[in-house]
Amino acid sequence: MCGNNMSAPLPAIVPAARKATAAVIFLHGLGDTGHGWAEAMAGIRTPHVKYICPHAPVMPVTLNMNMAMPSWFDIIGLSPDAEEDETGIKKAAENIKSLIDQEVKNGIPSHRIILGGFSQGGALSLYTALTTHQKLAGVVALSCWLPLRNTLSKSALGSNKEIPVLQCHGEADPLVPLIFGCLTVEKLKTMMNPNSVSFKTYPRMPHNACPEEMVDIKQFIEKQLPPID
Repeated sequence: MCGNNMSAPLPAIVPAARKATAAVIFLHGLGDTGHGWAEAMAGIRTPHVKYICPHAPVMPVTLNMNMAMPSWFDIIGLSPDAEEDETGIKKAAENIKSLIDQEVKNGIPSHRIILGGFSQGGALSLYTALTTHQKLAGVVALSCWLPLRNTLSKSALGSNKEIPVLQCHGEADPLVPLIFGCLTVEKLKTMMNPNSVSFKTYPRMPHNACPEEMVDIKQFIEKQLPPID
């Protein structure tokens, strides 16, 4: 990769099998890249949907002894009361909003775009969806938490108070414990239409994905992004 290492390479993309009339933008977890999720999305693809899996920029991560790795923002600690990288989270959310704008310019309206992510990427997708004025089709938040939850007030919410959220979590997650998912769902239900938030948990699933979860994601995408032609 040449040039400034803050600029990540172009996203991994699974193109639509026919004309793209909808898109899924999916954000990977800490230390990962978009490639694995692009592969996972290719396994559940819907013909009129384009899947975009961007790569996070490489930066030092406090939690991992300042080692540089792909990360959407700095993570200082994983306990519920750990300090958060507010500047980094807000900046990352702006970058994702630009990515959504780019797809809108490409001809896919924002209400035909689902934003999603896993772990740190899921956290960023939730935060971005709640703070943007771009009306989205839905959010898929896997094994994650809601960043800056104490500074997010109902009044600060953008256009997505009513959109469907599919939140999923492994019951055996040692890294982002299930309680984070439960607390996140409770918080989301106070900020959004509580009926639009669904929470699915998977017994014995650690901090990754499983086939049942991928089926649930596929069904959610197909329901929120039906074919229009």
